[in-house]
Parts: sequence; C-alpha cells; structure tokens
Amino acid sequence: MTTETLEHVRLGMTELSVSPIAFGTWELGGEWGSFDEEKGIEAIRNARELGVNFFDTAQGYGFGASERLLGRALRDDLDNRRDEVVIATKGGLRMTGDGLVRDASPEWLRSGVDSSLEALGIEHLDLYQVHWPDPKVPFAETAGALQELVDAGKIRHVGVSNFDAQQIAEFATTRPVETLQPPYHLFRREIEQDILPYCAVHDIGVLVYGPLAHGLLTGALREDTEFAAGDWRGSAPFFKGEDYRRNLVVVGELERFAQELGVSLSRLAIAWTLANAAVDVAIVGARSRAHIEDSVAAARLVLSDTELERIDRIMRDAVPIAGPAPEMMPD
Repeated sequence: MTTETLEHVRLGMTELSVSPIAFGTWELGGEWGSFDEEKGIEAIRNARELGVNFFDTAQGYGFGASERLLGRALRDDLDNRRDEVVIATKGGLRMTGDGLVRDASPEWLRSGVDSSLEALGIEHLDLYQVHWPDPKVPFAETAGALQELVDAGKIRHVGVSNFDAQQIAEFATTRPVETLQPPYHLFRREIEQDILPYCAVHDIGVLVYGPLAHGLLTGALREDTEFAAGDWRGSAPFFKGEDYRRNLVVVGELERFAQELGVSLSRLAIAWTLANAAVDVAIVGARSRAHIEDSVAAARLVLSDTELERIDRIMRDAVPIAGPAPEMMPD
C-alpha cells in the first residue's frame, strides 16, 4: 500500500482535466431525506479547498434543487474562475402525475439544458449526460439534439449514464459518446465484463457512481438501521432481508481489513474502484468536511495486487446488487 499526490486525470477523449474524485450532489436533491442546505454548501466548498474541481449533478435531483444549491456553493468560482471547475449534469428524466419517467426526446432535453443552465447560473455545461436510456426515443434523435446543443455552445461534451455497451455503440453512430456514468462498487461489478473493456477501447471517460454502495460500504449501517422519511433506501430491496444481513457480515470483514491497513472502510472502497484502470473518476457525496477529506484521501491510496486479491477473497461470500434499483428507477 502506497500513497500518491492528488493529480488530475484526462476524462476519456475529452480535453477535460479533472480530479479523480468528483463531488456528487444526488444527496442534496431531497431523495435521501432532509438535510441542512448550509452544511451541503459548506461540504461543496470544502471539496474545492481540497482540490476537487469536478462536480456532478442532475436535473432530476430535486428538479433544480441540487443544481441551484451547487450554483450557490460555487458562485465565486463560477463567476470569476469558470475554467477552473468542471460542471457535469444529467437530463432525460421527467416527473409526471404518475411518477418519474424517462424522456430523452429532443424537446425535453433542450428544455432541460436551459433549465440546468438557469439553475446553476452559468452559460455552458462542461458535460451533459443522458441520465437513463429511453426506449421510446431513437438514440439518433437524442444524439442529434445534443450535437445541436454542442454547436450552439450550451454544452461542451456529451456523455451517457446507465447505458450498456450496445446502447453506447448505437448512440455513437450519430455522435461520439465521450463519457459514461455507471454504478460500480464492490457489491456491483457487472460492468467489468463488457462495459469497461468497451470504454477502454473507445477512449470513453468513466465516472462511476455509488462507490460506497449507497452507504453499505461506510460501515455505518446495521441490521436494524431505519432510514429517514423520504430516503429512497428505505424501500430498496437490497437494504432488507437475508441478503442484506449476509452483506453486512461481508462489510464487517472488509472493515477489519481496512483497519489492518490503517484506513477507513470508505477510503478502501473508493480506492478499490479507482484501482480499475478503466475507471477515471469516482463520484462521492458528502455532508461534512470529514467525509470529503476521507474521499479525497482515497484517491491517493494505491492498493497492491496482494491487497486487491485479499478484497476479492472477502467478497466471495457477498450477494451481488444489480438492476436499476440504485435509484429505484422504473424500466
């Protein structure tokens, strides 16, 4: 185990130079229960002080709530040092009377980009990502609309989130997919089979979300943990039942190994995602300075082959997490 300085990386085929830790703002949109907005702003500013220059949000995180908060927190940077911060957001989700639906139609994406720009208080988005594949809209239409927005100067780079390799390839026949944002953590590794190799071959930047398995890999959850009202995890199937209990045992073993290394479980879990050569960035959320400090330290933690093999042995008893459940997103 060795440590290195926090150096920026090139995000795939883009010219964007980003910190390997991105501050994710999903927690600040209201889907994780109530929170203190001022503490959220403080955590974002702490991240900047610690060298984080990459911030990921989405229109769907509270439909403007998360983006507005991020804009407030970074107002000085956005107004005076715009080229020093990289802002990524996502679109393609729409709230209806029947709930959340996928909508990657050109009309909704154009509207979404304008809404995101207004909420953030900026003139262009560094990276715009299609939040989920929309089976009702041909990828060519979505890609064409986003290229028009690039040509108009409203967005600079185009990525996708939660797409598989075949969907990326189909999208790319109209315009290149520059980045991918997939879920990836110790309990969810299916992207190692096809998606990560595809991205590596095609120089697609990969920024993974959920490296802490939505709290499971922090060591803070217990069998009797009760989630706050409004926290989506309260109805998630993998936070209850026998599989959850089995995974808590695995988490305990991982935590003991982290203690042997002299690091937190969270730091170990984030460092593990970055140990994959196909992964450029790990997106982490934080509500306190201590949390973001630990995440930034994970980018400096280099795990040896022996340590990675030890982690694999511990994970043999784990129950994998899969499906669109991380956001309780309908198919």
